Amino acid sequence: MPLDKGLAPAKINLALHVTGVRAGGYHLLDSLVAFAGVGDQLTALPAAELTLEVTGPFSQGVPVDETNSVLRAARLLQEARGVTQGARLKLVKTLPHAAGIGSGSSDAAAALRLLSQFWGVENFSPSDPEVLELGADVPVCLHAPAPARMRGIGEVLEPLPALPGCGLVLVNPGVEVPTGQVFERLERSDNSAMDALPERLDHAGFVEWLAAQRNDLQAPAEALAPEIGQALKRLRATPGVDLALMSGSGATCIGLCRDMGRARQAARTIQLSQMGWWVAPAPLLS
Repeated sequence: MPLDKGLAPAKINLALHVTGVRAGGYHLLDSLVAFAGVGDQLTALPAAELTLEVTGPFSQGVPVDETNSVLRAARLLQEARGVTQGARLKLVKTLPHAAGIGSGSSDAAAALRLLSQFWGVENFSPSDPEVLELGADVPVCLHAPAPARMRGIGEVLEPLPALPGCGLVLVNPGVEVPTGQVFERLERSDNSAMDALPERLDHAGFVEWLAAQRNDLQAPAEALAPEIGQALKRLRATPGVDLALMSGSGATCIGLCRDMGRARQAARTIQLSQMGWWVAPAPLLS
């Protein structure tokens, strides 16, 4: 499925194993990363300078200066390709912050995709070292919408065959969970790697395989935010949800459903009972 170059889709860690720590204190990961058909939206208009406007339900507190990942990515591409023109960028934030779904990293990747076309220059490859400087999740987000096995600190990407089509229910119980604090609470870092993903799985087989994997950040994230456990419990109790798991470092939790019809119904059921939560049905992109 082609990806709208201005869409910054939610990054979903369907499994996340912490397998070690390298020099400098960076944790080594082994993760199955996929993307959901919901996300922030970035647009660009001609301008002499680079500027950024942020709107949307999650725009509050988002910086519009050079600390924003969109402007950092834009500046990196501009300087690397010798671009002299600017762009008036508008980012509509529909994904929650500090939520384990890589919204800032996906925004940066969307900026690279959009502006490389807008300026008519070659984009970076996910394997280019400059991309990793923008953030550990930016390479895999630049690889979107295709799923990937992500290892190392985010720089080692292994393309995967298309995953079984399914519907997702994204649920965030309204709490922010800083990634650094989650890693600080991690009891051990030398855990086993993810199992190899078998080919040609159907939905039931995919759910069975995922259920045998882990998110090693879930326990420390739940210790920081017990609301994560409540969200997982609510997902598991909702008809049509075949598996519930936490994405990334939390607090967003994901329910896997056989199709989008079941996902929409499950999302409605949860939203009606938890009006303060962010709930979004979306297809699994592949």
